[in-house]
Amino acid sequence: MFPSSPTGLTPRELIERYDVHAPRYTSYPTAAQFTPSVGGAQWAEWLKAAPSGQAVSLYIHIPFCKRLCWYCGCNTRAVNRESVISSYVDLLLREADLVVASAGQVRVGSIHLGGGTPNMLPPSEVERLFAGLAQRFDLGDCFEVAAELDPEVLTQEWIEAAGRIGLSRASLGVQDLSPVVQAAVNRPERFETIQRAVEALREQGVTSINLDLMYGLPLQTIEHVVTTLGQVTALRPDRLALFGYAHVPWMKPHQKLIREADLPNAETRFAQSRAAARYLTGKGWKAIGLDHFALPTDGLAAALRAGRLRRNFQGYTSDAAPVLIGLGASAISRAPQGFAQNLTVEREWRAAVEAGQLPVARGVALTPSAALVGDIIERLMCDFTVDVPALVARHGRDMNEVAGAGAILAGFVADGLVEVEEGRVTVTAQGRPFVRAVCAAFDPLAAGIAQRHSKVV
Repeated sequence: MFPSSPTGLTPRELIERYDVHAPRYTSYPTAAQFTPSVGGAQWAEWLKAAPSGQAVSLYIHIPFCKRLCWYCGCNTRAVNRESVISSYVDLLLREADLVVASAGQVRVGSIHLGGGTPNMLPPSEVERLFAGLAQRFDLGDCFEVAAELDPEVLTQEWIEAAGRIGLSRASLGVQDLSPVVQAAVNRPERFETIQRAVEALREQGVTSINLDLMYGLPLQTIEHVVTTLGQVTALRPDRLALFGYAHVPWMKPHQKLIREADLPNAETRFAQSRAAARYLTGKGWKAIGLDHFALPTDGLAAALRAGRLRRNFQGYTSDAAPVLIGLGASAISRAPQGFAQNLTVEREWRAAVEAGQLPVARGVALTPSAALVGDIIERLMCDFTVDVPALVARHGRDMNEVAGAGAILAGFVADGLVEVEEGRVTVTAQGRPFVRAVCAAFDPLAAGIAQRHSKVV
């Protein structure tokens, strides 16, 4: 069981005190701070100034699904017409042309297909997309090709095409295998479907399998979570991600289809996540950051041991590329100078690309102070500890810029969730579930956007 705090607070009381709205901190500043002050012209300038000689990462957003899962927080829509998908691939390659026109020759180290459901692309379109990317970018040093996949619509033909393009890592959406929970979120799926997908992907040379799971879903219990884990761990996935369901119907209207009365409360969610973590670590997976688990032989575990774990819009990663180029509607790009996000409405993205414009709608330029705060938050999210004075000195800044965090952290320290010694801030084992709230202590913008984010627990 989760122990009480040194001040005698029970787990329920800790949740009541620290279960606040806070960003997931997959970036800093967060997407909630993006504004139209960054557009296509600014992104073009950043591309021109990209560090030469270093490989970039490529993210490609596929905003299509066969079905609309009610819990989903992604930018996607249900599509059944191949013509819509084919024309989207045409425009992805035209956007790539626009990127190359600004950046010149681009060497790509990794490619990530996200969504939506990338395996909504017909096999022929997947191969056409990668052939087009190879014509535009230098893929000679590309060490990883990853894709997020829906097992329910994954065919053998698609898997064989994935083998031909060099797919090396696959993330399969599982969420929960209980029929009652699946019905409550409109995502029917059988374990046998997932098992066949994993086996077929491995036969095609995919060396890393990640399974995405969720807790906090409607009608979900601890028994549902643990039973699902018992089934999927038999497949020995290299990684598992255990995300807490974020109920934000004011941002994702389709989530209104979920009955709020069916959602577990914060204490139950907390118990579900703790039970899952105990199960996975007891079976040999290493806890990675807030919500990932990896076998000791996996690259994420190696990155954690070496202090090289990073965090980006895809979650925890070992990818250290200084530039991330996003293609497709809503895709987010990153450069040393800041972040840029494409138009999120697909028809608007299409219109901009057809007009020969980089389809950036908004973003944020990194100030020196924001860069410092971002590094502090990333180390807390990845390592649960950060030497604040050392980072301040590395950035050439002043400790006064983060002095405001001290008063907020005092409460965490008193309750045994954080330790501070000579400027090093360490989140204790007891405090790790609340790490997003700890990060918010360093974020001067957190209070103004709190209601736009899900709660910590």
